[in-house]
Amino acid sequence: MSVNTSEKVVCYMPGMITTNGLWQGDNPLNYSLPLFILQLSMIVITTRILFFILKPFRQPRVVAEILGGVILGPSCLGQIPVFATTVFPLRSVMVLETVANIGLLYFLFLVGVEMDLLVVHRTGKKALAFAISSMVLPFVLGIGFSYIVVKDSQHVNSGTFILFLGISLSVTAFPVLARILAELKLLNTDMGKIAMSAAVIMDVFAWIVLAIAIAMAENKSTTLATLRVLLSSTAFVFFCIFIIRPLLHWIIRRTPEGESIKEVWISLILTGVMVSGFVTDAIGTHSVFGAFVFGLVIPNGPLGLTLIEKLEDFVSGLLLPLFFAMSGLKTDIMKITGVLTWIYLALVIVLCLVGKVVGTLITAMYYQMPFYEGVTLGLLMNSKGLVEIIVLNVGKDQNVLDDKSFALMVTVAIVMTASVIPMVSAIYKPTRRSVSYKRRSIETSKQDAELRVLACIHTPRNVPTIISLLEASHPSKRSPICIYVLHMVELTGRASAMIITHNTRKVGRPAMNNTQAQSDHIIHAFQNFEQHADSVSVHPLTAISPYSTMHEDICEVAQDKRVAFIIIPFHKQQTVDGGMDVMNPAFRTINQNILNISPCTVGILIDRGLNSSARLAVAGQTSHQILVLYFGGPDDREALAYAWRMSGHPGITLTVIQFISGDAEMETVLEFSSDSESRRLDEDREKQRDKDFVNDFRGQTANDESVTFVEQMVSNAEETVAVIRSIDAVYDLFIVGRGQGPLSHLTAGLTEWSECPELGAIGDLLASSDFHVAVSVLVVQQYVGSGTNEEGGGGGLGSPDGPHSPVRQQNMHYNNFAANAGNNWQQQQPPPRNYTGGGGGGISP
Repeated sequence: MSVNTSEKVVCYMPGMITTNGLWQGDNPLNYSLPLFILQLSMIVITTRILFFILKPFRQPRVVAEILGGVILGPSCLGQIPVFATTVFPLRSVMVLETVANIGLLYFLFLVGVEMDLLVVHRTGKKALAFAISSMVLPFVLGIGFSYIVVKDSQHVNSGTFILFLGISLSVTAFPVLARILAELKLLNTDMGKIAMSAAVIMDVFAWIVLAIAIAMAENKSTTLATLRVLLSSTAFVFFCIFIIRPLLHWIIRRTPEGESIKEVWISLILTGVMVSGFVTDAIGTHSVFGAFVFGLVIPNGPLGLTLIEKLEDFVSGLLLPLFFAMSGLKTDIMKITGVLTWIYLALVIVLCLVGKVVGTLITAMYYQMPFYEGVTLGLLMNSKGLVEIIVLNVGKDQNVLDDKSFALMVTVAIVMTASVIPMVSAIYKPTRRSVSYKRRSIETSKQDAELRVLACIHTPRNVPTIISLLEASHPSKRSPICIYVLHMVELTGRASAMIITHNTRKVGRPAMNNTQAQSDHIIHAFQNFEQHADSVSVHPLTAISPYSTMHEDICEVAQDKRVAFIIIPFHKQQTVDGGMDVMNPAFRTINQNILNISPCTVGILIDRGLNSSARLAVAGQTSHQILVLYFGGPDDREALAYAWRMSGHPGITLTVIQFISGDAEMETVLEFSSDSESRRLDEDREKQRDKDFVNDFRGQTANDESVTFVEQMVSNAEETVAVIRSIDAVYDLFIVGRGQGPLSHLTAGLTEWSECPELGAIGDLLASSDFHVAVSVLVVQQYVGSGTNEEGGGGGLGSPDGPHSPVRQQNMHYNNFAANAGNNWQQQQPPPRNYTGGGGGGISP
């Protein structure tokens, strides 16, 4: 009788679970529970450190998790005998494998819950064509590679081996691709949607082929048994669709709207995941197949969100890294020996990478997509991860893959996934996606053209004031208003960010969760506004994204829809006692980021109750008193341009106060303080534009009794503040510019005391809690990209606060002047001089 000396037999006492303690003379690492805790802690800490190191290189987390296992495994630290026998002894592998597979089971369940098969239906044949084209060539290459590797593998069914390698090389990891697309901000592009749809199709195809491969691996000689496995798996799928899914819908219907799902149902569903895994494992398919199918039949809505919220952090943060690390622990790079083997490895990586790119590029050319988009799509299809690692692990467990083949394929997965983001970032530049369009500001828009507005909403509380503002914006047949309403929702418990267009949901259909209930409330309010207002069209959207990147989604929507004006709510809201409380600090960061990268004009709305309570008796129209504080510069011109449009509304009374310098000496000092001739010429041009614009406004509104123009002469910032504080509380809305443009000593130094610099000096003063008048304020920043005041203004994203922008340079000079002139403010306190033109004006002398 021959003995196979390569096999190892490990014996240990099953009762050694917990230790009696060091003081009793026990070594904790001889017991399974303390050893498992140490192993899990080391794996999580190692993978997190690697993820932190690789984050600047924009690597997916799966790369760090597999590399962590490789470092702890026989390829690196496992080479140290003491470490290998003490920390990761063979007797502990069973416990690690069991817990890792439980984590995998629930992660695949979550993937099924998050996966939207309707995406495939929307893209149709196009996504199917890309899925097939990106799989065929790598699959053929995998077959060729399998013939090379199979020579060194013994007791392996070559047909099964070909299937396993073909799947591992041709599949695209849907969860990894979703995170890569979200990080590259490509998820909501046409290319991102095609990539996601193709990945879903490939995932489904991979599961089908994997089920066949497992059946063939376990039943090498019994064709009838393989057929039984496939029929049983099909029966399980139909059982989930026609029995389990209706039961889940019944649970949702029994849950009152607004209440959470009962814990008993959640417990039963989580148990159902285990039962599904047991059933599919018992019939001959891998247990993760059952969990994945069970997740697919979970209806979208509160049930799915509740399950994700309860499981996401624990499974993805703790248990799933254990599975990937186990793959790394099984990988012994030292098995890849010989120069020829490494050449084979490099050849496989290059050929599979090129194979997917070429296959995808052919289909892209057929659909007349740009060349670089086809290449980018092909590179994205090379995202490896979960499915491939599962395939490789199953292949190793079924003895289809030996140690050498397994190490080769894990290395291929790591290298291909790690190369996706750097290569896509190098080829697919975001600037190529920028849309060039005219009328990025209200000042440059024609008065007889459509005004496109993007209204951003955090909560339904923002809705009434924004609707009142839009209603007062004078939509007419000559100049209609197209409103894109964007409900901003923080990304929680989803794999990736997304933008939802609300154009197919049936009216009156019950909301599935609190977020959708808020969206429905917002949409309903704007639809009512659309029905009762003339020349207004409303297009509701929802952006689900992390607050850290929400501004990018907002600006992408604005650019895609060719919007001229973005309205965003202030990050504070009014309290009962008239104060201002911060709603969420993240809202302020969003506003600041939008101001920096916006492709058009931006207005920050400080809501203090611009309601529609005041109505005219005729036609039920809104009546508002609006005040514009004008100092000059592009932002103030934009504020006046918007107010000018509003003045056409029959219920609007508009007052404009232009602040004029009454100190010629200070003005002269300011002019001569410019450190370059070109800057002085720019300032002169801005002043001339201000003069021409104001003259044009006054000329065209001279006979309009609802418009009052006031010239207010002041000498310094103190007088400016004194005049503003003397304004009577008769107005409903202040409109001011943020403060870009020619320097003025009339506001110099005020920014040093600003609580919210993003509002500008005057906007911050009006929005402060100690301002005596509680009036809504709209702070306007004009788009200042190339060609700001040209009709065909530039195509790129302008950055008003960029380091080289004229505005930033002017502000630097502005602060220097303020510092030098500060002492003069304390000495000069003349009474404000008031020169009033027109009727009234609502300010006290």
